[in-house]
This record gives sequence, structure tokens and C-alpha cells, in this order.
Amino acid sequence: MVNFNTDNIDKVVTDVVVVGSGVAGLSAALEISKQFDVALVTKSELKETATWYAQGGVATAVSPEDSPKLHLKDTLEAGAGLCDREAVDVLVNEASDRIGELIRLGAKFDWQGDHIGLSREGGHHLARILYSGDTTGSEIEATLIRTAEAWKSVQVFEHRFSLDVLVENGRCAGVVCLDEPTGRLVVHFAKAVILATGGAGQLFSVTTNPVISTGDGIAMAYRAGAVVTDMEFIQFHPTALDSDSMPRFLITEALRGAGAYLRDCNGERFMVGRHPLAELAPRDVVTREMVRVMHRCNDSPIYLDATHLPKEKLKKRFPNIWAHCRENGITISKDFIPVRPAAHYTMAGVKTDLDGRTNIPGLYATGETACTGVHGANRLASNSLLEGLVFSKRITDTVIAKLSEEGQETNPNLRIACDMDRVQTEIDFKKERRWLQKLMTDYVGVVRSEKGLEYAISQLDSKSGLLKAGFVNPEGFELQNMLTLAGLVARSALERKESRGVHYREDYPEPSDEWLRHIEYRLTEDAVAL
Repeated sequence: MVNFNTDNIDKVVTDVVVVGSGVAGLSAALEISKQFDVALVTKSELKETATWYAQGGVATAVSPEDSPKLHLKDTLEAGAGLCDREAVDVLVNEASDRIGELIRLGAKFDWQGDHIGLSREGGHHLARILYSGDTTGSEIEATLIRTAEAWKSVQVFEHRFSLDVLVENGRCAGVVCLDEPTGRLVVHFAKAVILATGGAGQLFSVTTNPVISTGDGIAMAYRAGAVVTDMEFIQFHPTALDSDSMPRFLITEALRGAGAYLRDCNGERFMVGRHPLAELAPRDVVTREMVRVMHRCNDSPIYLDATHLPKEKLKKRFPNIWAHCRENGITISKDFIPVRPAAHYTMAGVKTDLDGRTNIPGLYATGETACTGVHGANRLASNSLLEGLVFSKRITDTVIAKLSEEGQETNPNLRIACDMDRVQTEIDFKKERRWLQKLMTDYVGVVRSEKGLEYAISQLDSKSGLLKAGFVNPEGFELQNMLTLAGLVARSALERKESRGVHYREDYPEPSDEWLRHIEYRLTEDAVAL
């Protein structure tokens, strides 16, 4: 995205660079720092991540009546035929070890008497979600940050925007970044790069994702020649508070797990009879039904009803939701909560193997940036934080073994340069970003069609010149990443001529066995369906 010559810019040399500071990035950096030099680069403050805003919890089979086999079954069912069974098996069987490590670092989960508290969320047939009130993500993130500050073993670079992956002789050699406080380019040389920048919810007008979630890591990997896959699968959370704030405040699925109902504009429950799990059906099922009901109700919001639940239980179990709703004039023990679906999670991502490797040697991806195959066409609730923990640990084991075997230091004298013709363009970044978000929401959102997708692609193509623009600020780079990913999402959605999981085509409303395969993209090649 920028012209540079590594001879002429500042250099940081470490064994490993981790890009992103959520649960996936921080846990990887901490583990590797026990043996090797690690730089962690994040484009905002350390805690400004999707992890921090995660409410529900971490799915793990720990109760006597539960088992990894049952967790696997629910995950596969939610994934609508596209999960990688081997990846899911890894997830559910390594879950308890990763949770144990978190607890030893000081993470505090809620207890019910003499046993750890467990809640139930959509798609789960029994309670298996470990939680910390309704702010589980911030508890985990704060624990990892405290550990990093105490160990002082990770070099942390905040407000440093990673722009592109450096590839030399077919191998990843580091990343080039914009140091926002100084406005200077910096190159981070390393023998391994781990991308953990989160997802791309900001592609849509209504999202629960923080403003930083612009898919940077996926776009960086794609430009470097990495394979990206399942780009059509973007999950919308059913219950975001209907308000003008952005990002939208999430109302955790655990509230429905505690017994809350979904009601239409007439006050009637509508999920009963639509799915055996009713309000706790998988998210894709609930979201599509909500969209149908809202259309029937002239775009009235859906209402989440917790008024039949004990007031003190609501205040104790969901203190964050209680307080936030009160700030918006809603007392959840007495009032219905107006909610609408919002873009929430990116199942799409950089294709990896079970150890986080991409097709580029030395480049790894984890968390929401990666597509491990765990989620298939629809993520099971509360598997995301767990995925970051499990697969980041597998990456660190692989990287540590590789670096120990090689034994050589990172070469600080590599000369890598980029000199392309770039058009100096002055635009209103906020206006362009809002335009893209509205386009994606209207035509590449919950309900899709060939006509709408073709229109979206034509509009995105009309902006292709911006990908060659010579921007110098984060707003411009984010816009370029968003345009890149928006095109991939729309094209993938157009190619998949069926409905499956979160991908719903009103012109192809049923799933087809012909499409029990994945769509992959790699720069300089045509789309490949496998």
C-alpha cells in the first residue's frame, strides 16, 4: 500500500512479530516470549480489540453431563456441513487445557456454589459456557495485558498500523508499518509473523465490532499471496441493541440462555415452532427469522423480553447489560429490549492448517483473521475466544520448534523495496467508508440475491482506482483494506449459488450438496472452488 525501501526506514528486529493484541495475539506473544524475542504491533491501544467487547464467554465441556464429543456435535451442526471435523476435534479436546492456563494466569470466571458457572447459548444443547458476568472478553483481555506488563518479555508497539507483509524469496520476512505518532514507516523484520488483527465487521453499517475491525490482516495476507477462503460467510448476531450508537451494543445470547424470549411487534414469540431450540437456535436461523418478522412488521425492531426473570438475578448475572440499558431508558426487568441483527463475526479469513500455517512459509494467522475450518458456514456461539486460545497455542508450539531447530538469528540487513505508480487522491474518507458500509449492508448483508450482488460488485469495481491511491494516513489504508475485502465477500457470495449457514440467497433458498465445498481466492489467480 506504500512505497518504501528498507535501507531508508527504521528497523525493529526480533525473532517473531505478532500483529494484533486480542486474545489470539496476546496469548501467542506471551507464550513465544518465554523463549524468543517477540514484538507485538497493534494499531490502537493494547486493549482496543474485539476480545475486550466480547460478552458471552468461552465454550468448554467441563460439566459431568458434557463431553468434547457433545461439543463437537453442536459445533458441526451449527457449521452446516462445512466445518473441518479434524479442526473441530482439536478445538474441543484442547479447550480445557487452554482454560486452565488462563485461570492460572489469574482470569476469574463466575462460580455457582462449589462449581464453576455455566450458561447456555444458541446452538448448544446444554450449558457449557464459562463466563465472567457479561464482560468475559474484558476479563480475559485484562488478564493477558496484566501478564504482559508483569513479565516485560514482549516488546509492545501501540498505535502502529501494519500495512503489508514482506515476502523475500517466497518466505515471509516481516511487516512494514506506519508508526502513527511520528508518521514514519517502520519495518519489523522477523523469522515468523503471526497475523491476529481480528475480523471485518466494519464492512457493514450496523456492527458490534469496534471501529478498528477493518479486516487488515486478511487484506495484508491476500496482497502477499496467501490463500483466503470462505469469504461469503459473515455472521450477524441476532440481538444488538436498537440504537443510534456505533458500534452497536451487544445483548449477549446468554440472556436468552437464561430464559429471555424474542417477541415480534405484536408481542408474540415467533421462534417457537421455527426450530426445536426456539430462541436458542443457531444464530443464522434466528437472524433470518428476525429479518422476516421485521419485514412483516414494517421494519419494527424485535423485542427481547426478560421481564419474567427475577430482577436480582438479572442485575447480578448481567450487570453490564443492566447498566447500559438503564442509560438508554430501559429497565430490563420491566421493559422489552429493542434489538436488531448486526454484523458480528468473520468466519472468512486466511486459510490455515491445524498449526496456523498459511501457504506462505513463515506466515501464520490466528483468531478471527484465520479460517481454521472450525466454524464452517456458521460459528457456534462462544467458540471464538476458544479458537483464538487453542490455535494460537498450536502456532506457538510450531514456531518455537521451528526456531529452535533453525537456530539462526533474524537477518537485519535484508533489502526489500516497493516502488509503484500511485495516484495522489484527496477524498472524504468518512463519506467513502459510509458509502461502502451502506452498499454492503443493502446488498451483501443477511439476505442476498444475484441482482443485488452483481450491483454491489459493479459499484465496488468503480472504486478500484482507490486501491492504487497513494494514501499516507490510517483512514486511507483502512478504506483500501475494506474495499479489497468487500469485493472478495461479494464475489464469493455471488459464486455460491445456494443458501447455507449465514449465507442466504433468496434466489437459491435451499442448500445444495453440490456446494459442500469451499471457495478460495489468491491474488493473481482466479477464484478456485475446492
